[in-house]
Amino acid sequence: MPSIPHIGSLPAGKRNAITDVPGVAVGHRTLDDHGVQTGVTVVRPHGGDPFRDKVPAAAVVLNGFGKSVGLVQVEELGVLETPIALTNTFSVGTVATAQIRSCVAANPESGRSLPTVNPLVFECNDGFLNDIQRLAVTEADYLQALAGAGADFEQGSVGAGRGMSSFQLKGGIGSASRRVPARHGGVHTVGALVLANYGRLPQLVLAGQAVGGHLATQLASHGAAPEPEKGSIIMLVATDAPLDARQLRRLALRAGAGLARTGSVFGHGSGDIALAFSTAYTVPDRVERPMPAMAMLHDGLLDEIFQAAADSTEQAIVHALWHATAVTGRDGHHRPALSELLPLSSFHSSFAGSRSSS
Repeated sequence: MPSIPHIGSLPAGKRNAITDVPGVAVGHRTLDDHGVQTGVTVVRPHGGDPFRDKVPAAAVVLNGFGKSVGLVQVEELGVLETPIALTNTFSVGTVATAQIRSCVAANPESGRSLPTVNPLVFECNDGFLNDIQRLAVTEADYLQALAGAGADFEQGSVGAGRGMSSFQLKGGIGSASRRVPARHGGVHTVGALVLANYGRLPQLVLAGQAVGGHLATQLASHGAAPEPEKGSIIMLVATDAPLDARQLRRLALRAGAGLARTGSVFGHGSGDIALAFSTAYTVPDRVERPMPAMAMLHDGLLDEIFQAAADSTEQAIVHALWHATAVTGRDGHHRPALSELLPLSSFHSSFAGSRSSS
C-alpha cells in the first residue's frame, strides 16, 4: 500500500484530524457482533457544557435524503447546544434521547425553568452490513462514546462508521486538518470529520487519480455487481477562526467541493449534509451573562479558509477509505477495504510518488 496522498498545498495540523482545532474531541463506541456492525461517534466542540456555552454553527443540505435531528433549530439560531452525534438511521431517536438525558442530568431545570435542549444527531444507513432492524445502539453507547472523547481517536471501520460502505468498499470515519496563515500573524486551523457511506465505484477519484474504473473491474471479476448511488455522507467542519453563523454556512458549503472531487454527484438516494462550527467563542445561555466581544474575520479573508475546508474534507474522505478494514456483517454481506484492492491497481505507482500526509 502506498503512502497516503496529501490533498492540496496547505499544511496539515499535528494530528491531521479535526481535533487539531483546539478544544475539539472525538469519541467512538463500536458494536461488532456478527450481524450487528454499527456504533456511535461523538464530536465535542469544547470541554464544557454546550447547553450553557453554545457554539456558533451552521449547516447546509446538499441532498436531503436523510433523517437527521436538530437541523431546523441550528438553521434558525445558528448555535450548537449539544455535542454532535453520528450513528445509523434507525438509532437517531435513541441517541437523541441520550443527548437529552445527558443535558438534563447536567442541567436539571432544562425543559422547566430553562429552555429545552436541541439534540443534534446525524445518520447514514449502514443496513447492508448491519442488521439495522435490531436497533442495537443504546443510550449507554452514546454515553460511552461521549465519555471516551479525546484528541486522539481511530479512523476507518469504527464508531458510527463500523457498518458504512463507500464506493462499494468499506467506508466509515475519516478526519483531516489544514493550517491557514492569519493576516496578522499566527494561524487558523480548519478540521474536518466525515461519516462516509456514499458513492459509485466507477466514479471514485483519489487525489485526482480516477481509480474507480480499474477497481470496479477488479470487483466485477470477483462477482460483484454494480450498485446505484444510495448512500450518504455527513461532513463536519471545525475551525478556530472567528466566524459568525452566516460565514459558517458558507464554510460548510465548501465541504461539498471536497466531496465532489472524490467523484460524488450528490445522487438521488444520497443524504449529503455538511455542518461547520467555530471554537473561537461561545454564546452564553442566560441573558444575564455578557455576550462575547469578538471581531469576526473579514469576508475578504475567507478564501484560504474555504480552501482548507474543501481540502480537509477531501482528505478526510481519503482517510476514511484508507484506514477502513474489511467487514463481513448481516447475512454474510461483505465490503472489502481499499487497502486490499489498491496495491493491485495500475494506479499504485501514481500514489507511491505522492506527498505523504502528516
